[in-house]
Amino acid sequence: MVTIQKPSIPKGTRDFGPMEMIKRRYIFDTIKTVFEKYGFLPLETPSMENLSTLLGKYGEEGDKLLFKVLNSGDFLKDLSQKDLEEGNSAAAGVKISEKGLRYDLTVPFARYVVQHQNEIVFPFKRYQVQPVWRADRPQKGRYREFYQCDVDVVGSDSLLNEVELIQIISDVFAAFKVSVTLKLNNRKILYGISESIGHADKMTDITVAIDKLDKIGLENVNAELESKGLDSDAINRLQPILTLQGDNETKLECIKSMISGSETGMKGIEEVETILSVVQALNIPLQPELDLSLARGLNYYTGAIFEVKANDFAIGSISGGGRYDDLTGIFGLKGVSGVGVSFGADRIYDVLTGLNLFPEDTNITTKVLFVNFGGKEQIAALKLLSQVRNAGIAAEIYPESVKMKKQMDYANKRSIPYVVLIGENELISGQATVKEMKKGEQKTIPFEELIDFFA
Repeated sequence: MVTIQKPSIPKGTRDFGPMEMIKRRYIFDTIKTVFEKYGFLPLETPSMENLSTLLGKYGEEGDKLLFKVLNSGDFLKDLSQKDLEEGNSAAAGVKISEKGLRYDLTVPFARYVVQHQNEIVFPFKRYQVQPVWRADRPQKGRYREFYQCDVDVVGSDSLLNEVELIQIISDVFAAFKVSVTLKLNNRKILYGISESIGHADKMTDITVAIDKLDKIGLENVNAELESKGLDSDAINRLQPILTLQGDNETKLECIKSMISGSETGMKGIEEVETILSVVQALNIPLQPELDLSLARGLNYYTGAIFEVKANDFAIGSISGGGRYDDLTGIFGLKGVSGVGVSFGADRIYDVLTGLNLFPEDTNITTKVLFVNFGGKEQIAALKLLSQVRNAGIAAEIYPESVKMKKQMDYANKRSIPYVVLIGENELISGQATVKEMKKGEQKTIPFEELIDFFA
């Protein structure tokens, strides 16, 4: 006897049924509406990029999480015996895989800007809603395939762009009715901190470690810093920063005294102060909270960095981003600064589901179901169905003339709010019987008034 294996999908990925897709569409449409309100234009890039485009842009840890795509044909032909020896997997991987699935949307965007720089009007404001892939360990709120909704502007150094992104974040989560905290920091301040404790050369190690503060705790962060070569004096001098409390002004005054000798660090403080002052002057509902432990462990950030967390639902960040002055320079286009924010659609979906914040009508696709009685009644129902559809109302007819109970069960399970019955009596009278499923009430509506009734 042949055993048929039950089909499955890879860990960290998910199927989305029709009702889930309707809710996801609501998320995407809501976010896109806000993006377009601020003048951003849509863009799409390929799922696969050349590995040369992706490698080295996300730091050592990010490189490990890239999904590589095997070369076509005999992908082993260029490998030597030395490549196959233990410990050479990274070098071998590059030889057998020239392409990889995109890790985020920002690096492909930078690549696009460089390739199409002569066609683009700067500042270039774009948004992008597409899936990305990361070879991470799947867990709650963390998937290997997930959608990002990115909004970026390149070709402008103005801090008004950062303020506009804060407005966008505020508008998006207000539209979702989700209470959030927006955390703000600046990579220049983090460099100033590294410089002030005598380890400017280890800024990447320091930022990667402190970015894990919420996940692994202070003690484990300190242990990681020690493993990266920081002496006990430097780690001790870092503690006040990692445990700093108070309002934004208090935190800024404290950090100023610590990094006053760092020109770069003080520039970062100046940028943060400018952003906060404009946000306050505009009375934006979502006021940023300065968090000096926020690092956003991606190497390409150079200025302001953002992170958003839901206040009433336990999950990781649901949005984040920052300023990147050097990203396009990696691809040969110097002097083009950019700043952007990414919204994690999958995590936002989990938050809206967990807090029951999806609008009720997101479960409704078909508004009207015509019961099928067969014969001349079926023909009459089909004619009216066409009229209702032509008026822009989503409607359908049950495909078979079966028992009424089966057709009504279908309407209930599909959450169809109205059922239209056109039987022999309705044909004679020229009036349809319309049942409102939620209330259980029935009304008699003339055929010619059906469209107005459902509109």
